[in-house]
Amino acid sequence: MKSVAIIGAGITGLTAAFCLKRNGIPVTVYEATSRAGGVIQSVRRDGFLAESGPNTLLETAPEISQLIRDLNLESRRRQTSPDAEARFVVRGKQPVAMPSSQLGIFTSKLLTVGAKLALLREPFIPPRRHGAEESVADFVSRRVNREFLDRLVDALVAGIYAGDPQKLSVQHAFPRLAQLETKYGSLIKGQIRSARERKKTGQVARDRAPKLSFDDGLQVLTDTLAAQVDVKFNTPVTRLAKNGNTWQVTTPTNEIEHAAVVYCGTAFRLAELSVMTPKPVDLSLFSEIRYSPVASVVLGFRREDVVHPCRGFGMLIPKIEGFKILGTIFSSALFPDRAPAGHVLLSSYVGGERDPKLAGLPADELVKVTRDDLAVLLGVKGRPVFVHTALYPRAIPQYNLGYGKFKDRMNEIESSTPGLFFAGHFRDGISLGDSIVSGSNMAARLKNFLA
Repeated sequence: MKSVAIIGAGITGLTAAFCLKRNGIPVTVYEATSRAGGVIQSVRRDGFLAESGPNTLLETAPEISQLIRDLNLESRRRQTSPDAEARFVVRGKQPVAMPSSQLGIFTSKLLTVGAKLALLREPFIPPRRHGAEESVADFVSRRVNREFLDRLVDALVAGIYAGDPQKLSVQHAFPRLAQLETKYGSLIKGQIRSARERKKTGQVARDRAPKLSFDDGLQVLTDTLAAQVDVKFNTPVTRLAKNGNTWQVTTPTNEIEHAAVVYCGTAFRLAELSVMTPKPVDLSLFSEIRYSPVASVVLGFRREDVVHPCRGFGMLIPKIEGFKILGTIFSSALFPDRAPAGHVLLSSYVGGERDPKLAGLPADELVKVTRDDLAVLLGVKGRPVFVHTALYPRAIPQYNLGYGKFKDRMNEIESSTPGLFFAGHFRDGISLGDSIVSGSNMAARLKNFLA
């Protein structure tokens, strides 16, 4: 049996390759760089453990739990500390705890009485019935009010997408919200009724899903996956050609035949890929997918140099508050051994769609910008004893208005070009969990295709 070619050794491609191999299907992964894992990179230095990309994995689907078991990583997984449940949103230049229950929002200091009354009216707002895409900002303003958007949703969007709620499509960036309105007529009604349905499928709501990592960080997951499959590093794919029932994959040094090809890289690299088939395949459309730039700034301080207790997951910052950082994760509160005793580790993010130019600042200026904001928000003083920065010029695909045309185009190509598939963060969701599920589902699709 000819092997399957997977382009991209990020978490999606590695998961798909591992699942295929377990089903007895040979697979080769082509990776243009010298390492696997993409933005997942864990750095241990001077007693600190910093994550350059994602900090946690949400166990929202059974495919995620199964992958960890299949990799024999159960003994190395780490659950978040009970102290890490609290989340904060900045209001009045101070972190204010988010309510731990839906009813708690009505006693929270995050919203005024007017916004709370608007939330009570939400179940009586008629649903929008026409199918055109709607921005997250318009959706939230229509169903609740502007304050709810500016004070809560804007901060959440910055924390998830580093995006702009005025531009993001609710149907594609937050499909569950749109589905709740369509199916139940109300977000609040839908939250209550859909909880029963999730129990039947084994799905877990994101706000209730266990948050986990591993003893040496999330890179443990990608390193373990990469060790289980055949990865060709420093091997970019420059051309694909359909030859009968096989695909010829061209790299700078070789041409190899495969039974099928799965593209799991970035959208902007996909647009540069040459595909030769009897019916021409034009991928240039995917160059229009916007990626936001994000810089990660991880700083370690002595415990006595941080006034805020930093017990919780972290804080999100709405644009209206006027700070430069998008938010901060209290990394040393999440998992054990992230910082030496008597120290605090804080992971902050800069740039995004809110201020793209900030992400490209030199490392020393990024550190200064972050320290200045943390001084006001958390009472940080003194110099950091640990510094780690990472820049991702094109970090997160933005599911902006009109994103449906990209998904439609992928569906069209897969239908008209048998054996060519697409999976990953620009198609199936940007979270780490979404990518694992995407890879697992793609392996099942390929198994059926090859059969």
